[in-house]
Amino acid sequence: MRRCIGRLIGRLGATAKLWNGPEGSRIVSHQLQAGKRHMNIGIAGVGKMGAAIAMRLMELGHTVTIWNRSADKTKPLADAGATVAATPAELAAKSETIITILTDAAAIDTVYTGASGLLTGDVAGKLFIEMSTVQPATEVALAAKVRAKGTAFVECPVGGSTGPARQGQLIGLMGAEPADANRSRPLLQQMCRRIEHCGPVGAAASVKLAINLPLMVSWQAFGEAFALCRDIGMKPEQLVNLFSDISATTNAFKARAPVIAAILAGGEGAAGATFTIDSGLKDLRTMAAEGKSRGMELPLVQRAADCFEEASRAGWGPRDGAAVTVYWSSRKR
Repeated sequence: MRRCIGRLIGRLGATAKLWNGPEGSRIVSHQLQAGKRHMNIGIAGVGKMGAAIAMRLMELGHTVTIWNRSADKTKPLADAGATVAATPAELAAKSETIITILTDAAAIDTVYTGASGLLTGDVAGKLFIEMSTVQPATEVALAAKVRAKGTAFVECPVGGSTGPARQGQLIGLMGAEPADANRSRPLLQQMCRRIEHCGPVGAAASVKLAINLPLMVSWQAFGEAFALCRDIGMKPEQLVNLFSDISATTNAFKARAPVIAAILAGGEGAAGATFTIDSGLKDLRTMAAEGKSRGMELPLVQRAADCFEEASRAGWGPRDGAAVTVYWSSRKR
């Protein structure tokens, strides 16, 4: 018994050294990999988030097949070991689980049911996980089409950016029947630090729009606050540092503070944007459409959408979403 305990302590000590060493994160990934079943996973839509998730799953040892409408986005992943499918149908044929992260309802319809779409072949028994940010009705209609083919369907839009995606630290918002939710959970746990089962299909889409709403509106609010401080002589980094320390700030503001300060100081601030102004505008329009479909007034959403649209028309669309704060505070009177 003493020998066993001694060996165990020695192993724990060695593990602690490895955990704290420069290779710690890679070693943890291999430990996770050893405890998980290998999967053949397809990902349709490898923009910023889709690409980050694909890299995460490949690093965990899964076989990943990808497809994207614009083929240039597939090259970095192909170089890292992913297989590139020529069509969504080919991707579905090669995969047991298919993840889709697409721009909008029109893209979802084309990728799933268009020519050579995901559902054009025999997909019985497969699992589809849909992660796009769209209206609930889009997910409900899609779920019916997918289930009619004898497959399982889970909606799971995620909270977080590409950094957390690479680390498996997203927040997954799940909408699914209990059996489908249980089937998808082992894979989603490798991508998400928290999985919230919001209810049946459609519920998660509602929650995703809801959690994005205060973030988008806050960028407009900070922009108006900065406008009040324009031309008073404070240095950009001083102003941003102050706003990072007030009770009304947000975690998102703190995280993007360097970007905001750089743009305020006259820099471009576009490099490394994980969520652009154009992406924010798309989400705000989706929120407004959902509110209208339910007979709800969402005045803050509409006001923020107007601001994001104005910034996009002014050429700021590809910039980081946080740049709306700077655009509004520096726009011509």
